Amino acid sequence: MHPWNQPILDSLARRLERLPHALLVHGPRGVGKLAFAERAAQLLLCEGANRPCGACDGCRWFLGGNHPDFRRIEPEVLWKEPARDADDEAPARRAAAKQPSLVIKVEQVRELADFLYVRSHRGRLRVALVHPAEDMNENAANALLKGLEEPPAGAVFILVSHRPAQLLPTIRSRCVAIPVPIPSREVALAWLSSQGLKDAERWLAYAGGAPLLAQQSAAKGIAELAPVDSRDGLEPLAEALQKTAIDRALRAFGLPPKYQTAGGAVPPARAREWLAFARQMGQDRLLCRHPLNPRLFSAAMLAAMPKDR
Repeated sequence: MHPWNQPILDSLARRLERLPHALLVHGPRGVGKLAFAERAAQLLLCEGANRPCGACDGCRWFLGGNHPDFRRIEPEVLWKEPARDADDEAPARRAAAKQPSLVIKVEQVRELADFLYVRSHRGRLRVALVHPAEDMNENAANALLKGLEEPPAGAVFILVSHRPAQLLPTIRSRCVAIPVPIPSREVALAWLSSQGLKDAERWLAYAGGAPLLAQQSAAKGIAELAPVDSRDGLEPLAEALQKTAIDRALRAFGLPPKYQTAGGAVPPARAREWLAFARQMGQDRLLCRHPLNPRLFSAAMLAAMPKDR
């Protein structure tokens, strides 16, 4: 877990005896929400005196990825390893689809029933982590809602969300929210420097202050403003275009750029046009995960980009 989130975990640890059955860990991308949620799950499953101790059977199993009282629900595209069939011969679910799913399916949520409604292997809690919760399709969200409305004894749900507003209001209302904010600039820069990141200030600015995004952006580089041929390249392109547009609009207003994208002076008369394009790219980012033609969609985004003339 990342050091800036330790105070939040400490606060959670002090409330272990009166924790609710569902937590909603939310905040912007790149602040370590998933790592925090995993640490919280370990805290709940730890069998030691000082939790999480890292030494008990519960901690060792959790850290080894095979705790019998923990389940993690994610879209197939985020699976670290292919799921295998009962005979452990082949990656059954991945092989069945040409491309891994971008959403959490209802079947994945229904499988939780066999886990949550039986007795714990260790006689303690059972923990289900859903990440990212807004990626549940409609049927999956409704299936999870039933579990939240009538939670089985000893079960704890941990939902991780980048965009909690996209969740059903009835799901949000049945969870206790745990916000994970962006750390201070000083803390973020200190951590990035400890990771050996060069030009940390520039990458942190491009990431909007989120240190993990800054680290990822530095590793991948800023998307080239050119058409892409794969679905995976659409959202990075839309993000780069949106941040470029915001910086161009700020320059037009005589203000310093926020994301440190390249570019010179911008005529003041172009400010509104750049702001409109930035809003459009925000909408297009939400469409990038749909089954679109990447080449045509990326070309259309680029063609809509204002020209400073």
